[in-house]
Parts: sequence; structure tokens; C-alpha cells
Amino acid sequence: MRCPFCGFFDTKVLDTRSAEDGNYIRRRRECGECLKRFTNYEKIEDVPMIVIKKDGSRQVFDSNKILNGLIKSCEKRPVPLKELERITTEIERELRNDMEREISSTQIGELVMDKLKSVDEVAYVRFASVYREFKDISTFIEEIESLLRKKQGGN
Repeated sequence: MRCPFCGFFDTKVLDTRSAEDGNYIRRRRECGECLKRFTNYEKIEDVPMIVIKKDGSRQVFDSNKILNGLIKSCEKRPVPLKELERITTEIERELRNDMEREISSTQIGELVMDKLKSVDEVAYVRFASVYREFKDISTFIEEIESLLRKKQGGN
């Protein structure tokens, strides 16, 4: 690897460690010419997942969009950010484990709602109202009644 300070190509590895849940390798290096030290990170090259939107357009998967949607749904609710980050990571892991490179936004939305339902029902209804594009109050009431029926049936 080339030294970022002097451009010399002979560097040696002083230390190697796993970083960020084992997704990266951190290498501490020293230049053979100027003797300055620097760090580089290695990551497995990952083929990006593509999200197919409702309108048919495609875009690269971005887990931050899931997290932002969860944050908006849980605004003023007693759900810690750590929990929302855990849900986001869990959803991304499930999607990557499916080994599909193209995922529909519908599939992602259903996963989010499924996870959110067990965390906070109010946040779930908020997310569902945007995701499912509730047109009027009766659609809202139907969703809440469905949630109540499932809750009563499960207890």
C-alpha cells in the first residue's frame, strides 16, 4: 500500500484488528521511507441491493431511510433510539440474508410494520397510515380495529 504522506510503496503492517462488528479490518501501517504511521480499513466489496419503488423506479438500498421513517413514526413515543437502530439493523440483515439483490419497497415496508407493531402500536399505526396511504378516517379505524382484534385474540 502506498504511503499517504510521501507516496512510497513499501509499507508494513504493525497491527491488524477487527472493527465494527467484524465488518471491517483495521490495519495500522508504517511507511518504510518516511516512517510515518497511518491506518487503513478493509471491507468486503458488497454488491448493492436495489429497491424497486411502487412507481417502478429503482434506487440503491439505504438503511438510513428505514431509520428515519422509524424515528418519524416514534416521535414523542417512549421508544429509545437504540431500539430503532436495532430494528433497522435486523431488517437489513434479513434482507441481505435473503440473497436477493432486488427488493420491492413493499417488502421493506411490511418488514418495518411487522417489527414496529411489537414495539409500539401507536408508532405502528402512524407508519402504516403513511406507508399504506390511508385515504380517510375509516381506513384508519379499520387498521386500529384489526390491531385490536389481533391483540384480543392473542391474549
